[in-house]
Amino acid sequence: MKKQLLTVLSSMALVLPALAADLQVQYPAGYRNWHHVKSMVIDKGHPLYEAFGGVHHVYANPKALAGYKSGKFPDGAIIVFDLLEAKSADNAVTEGARKVVGVMHKDAKKFAATGGWGFEGFGGGDEANRVVRDNAASACFACHEPQKDHDYVFSRLRD
Repeated sequence: MKKQLLTVLSSMALVLPALAADLQVQYPAGYRNWHHVKSMVIDKGHPLYEAFGGVHHVYANPKALAGYKSGKFPDGAIIVFDLLEAKSADNAVTEGARKVVGVMHKDAKKFAATGGWGFEGFGGGDEANRVVRDNAASACFACHEPQKDHDYVFSRLRD
């Protein structure tokens, strides 16, 4: 019995990392060549300043662009939230260092527990520096949940 239990545990140890990797959102190489959805600046005084203060750019891959237009994002849609430091000088706001690249990846089966979206943040834009550890159920999805009527997405296309 002990030998069987060890065999099962050993098998699980090989499978669990693969399952965890399967739930990860990948770094979106080349995202700055995708459709630019919008930009904004969150400045001091905004309730989200501590977490998200800076210059934001939002990008959409072709499937996400179709989702913005239809209101329903298909599997394979990827939205990138590129957050940079905001530097103010000489009556202008300019971009500073990259703080994080936030990614939403739509896969209804893989990410069923979070509205079909997987979330990840890459600190400093470094694809090896993952900053979201729980598939964002509490860190990201809880914030996006009120946007359910727009498929959990905050941003909208500009006219």
